[in-house]
Amino acid sequence: MFGESRMQEAKTKWPSLRLNHPEVELHFIGALQTNKVRDAVELFDSIQTLDRPKLAVALKAEFERTGRSLPLFIQVNTGEEPQKAGVLPEEVADFIGYCRDELALPVQGLMCIPPANEPPAPHFALLQKVARTHDLPLLSMGMSGDFETAIKFGATHVRVGTAIFGERD
Repeated sequence: MFGESRMQEAKTKWPSLRLNHPEVELHFIGALQTNKVRDAVELFDSIQTLDRPKLAVALKAEFERTGRSLPLFIQVNTGEEPQKAGVLPEEVADFIGYCRDELALPVQGLMCIPPANEPPAPHFALLQKVARTHDLPLLSMGMSGDFETAIKFGATHVRVGTAIFGERD
C-alpha cells in the first residue's frame, strides 16, 4: 500500500508502475481539489482526505459517472489548526451523517495529522473515539515519528514514507 499527496506527481509515475505492479493499493493522502476528483477516482484505490461538502458532492458525482466507488476517509482537524484542512471535531458527526446518509458515500474511516508541537496521543484518542461512535473501522493516523503511539490507539494506516524514503527535497 502506497500513499501519494501530490496529484501531478502521482499522475506521472503511477500509471506505468501499476502496469508492472497491479497488486499495489494506492491511497490519495493530500489535499484534493474538486477539479482533480476525476483524476483521483481514476488513479487511486482510496481517498483519505474528504474534508468538505463540495468535495463530497464532487466525489458522489464522479462515482455515479464512472460506476467506480472508492473507500473514503474523512479528514478530521483534531488540533483545530486554521492552516490545516479537515473537519473540525465538533462538526465531524454531522459531516459523517451527510456523507453516509444523504450522499450514500462509502465512508470507511477517519484520518488526522496532529499538530506538530503537541503530543499526538490525545489527538489519536479523539479520532479513535469518533470512529467507534460512528462504527468506522479504519483509522489513518501517525507518521514516521509517532507511528507506535498511533498503533496503540488503533491505527490501521500509518504514513511512514520519511522513515523509508527520507525527507522530501
